[in-house]
Amino acid sequence: MKANCWIAPNNLAVEDVPDPQILNPRDAVVRVSSAAICGSDLHLLDGFIPAMKKGDILGHEFMGEIVELGPGVRDGLSIGDRVVVGFPIACGNCMTCQRGLYSICENSNPNAAIAEVAMGHSPAGIFGYSHLMGGYAGGQAQYVRVPFADVGALKIEDDLPDENVLFLSDVLPTGYMAAEMCDIKPGDTVAIWGAGPVGQFAAVSAYLLGAERVIVIDRFPYRLQMARTNAGAETINYEETDVMDALRDMTAGRGPDACIDAVGMEGHHPSAALHAYDRAKQAMKVETDRPHALREAVLSCRNGGTISAIGAYGGFIDKFPMGSFMNRSLTMRSGQAHVQRYMRPLLERIRKGEIDPSFIITHTMQLHDAPRGYDIFKNKQEDCVKVVLKP
Repeated sequence: MKANCWIAPNNLAVEDVPDPQILNPRDAVVRVSSAAICGSDLHLLDGFIPAMKKGDILGHEFMGEIVELGPGVRDGLSIGDRVVVGFPIACGNCMTCQRGLYSICENSNPNAAIAEVAMGHSPAGIFGYSHLMGGYAGGQAQYVRVPFADVGALKIEDDLPDENVLFLSDVLPTGYMAAEMCDIKPGDTVAIWGAGPVGQFAAVSAYLLGAERVIVIDRFPYRLQMARTNAGAETINYEETDVMDALRDMTAGRGPDACIDAVGMEGHHPSAALHAYDRAKQAMKVETDRPHALREAVLSCRNGGTISAIGAYGGFIDKFPMGSFMNRSLTMRSGQAHVQRYMRPLLERIRKGEIDPSFIITHTMQLHDAPRGYDIFKNKQEDCVKVVLKP
């Protein structure tokens, strides 16, 4: 089969690789009909996530048709079913899965010892996301093996097109969880750093959960326009406006009730000097992540407010404003999205017409164009927000 493979930092290639096989009783093999490039995939492309190996297959947002099924798969799945697959690999049986915390499944990362060195404890395995997260082949391929298919694969029983349901695999539940972690009350103002797909869905979700105002912060006009048009958000271009001053002005000096960091480890700062500071520390491996958005979110949030950190981080950060965080009674919540918890409820919202996730799609390409898709997505060319691949 063909698959999009990581060769080295900033070097991808679509190559012939062996077809996946059933290895365990609860496995399925899925013929991929649609896959997407995620912003967190760029961290792999750029070399910021450790334990990548040449030939690793990328991609954790995908859906398709079940073509093989292990004998132990439960939950009524059958060969021929059309399914969306959640990106965290979860067993469904361990303590964390039983509590709905699927992205920290205790049984799905065979390389847990590697993750424990960097994180203390291991999160769940993730499709196509380094050997730190299990070394699982991803879904930017013609076929993919899905472990614990009866937990991770959601059957789509109606004729909704792929474009409407594909993002149940990751970015829609991630954006929704980002808003849910804000504990939104009627009348609240929510500020969101990052107008990529997760930020867009966080904005839509914040309104669904009762926010009165949503303010989205980014530097690309086309992404800010998408947030205004499709989410009804107010926007700030941080290269044109001082964000903290603007947020004070917009909230009568108080600050937003909740702040969402939908940027993560490769944040950008409008000050060339401050941006260079974190880039230099990354290069010297003194810190692994650039937390510009997280710092600003903490400093901007109102006293007693909530920080929702949904942007992907990989290691250690510097200059975290702990004094501000502690002295002003802030709360922070974070995590990789517990996708399986949200897939069915969000599918119902899609069916009812409460949200149409397809608005984020700007580019549809064939699998063999995946390296180009990564290039235009990374470099913000052609007003690219989301690339969908068709194997």
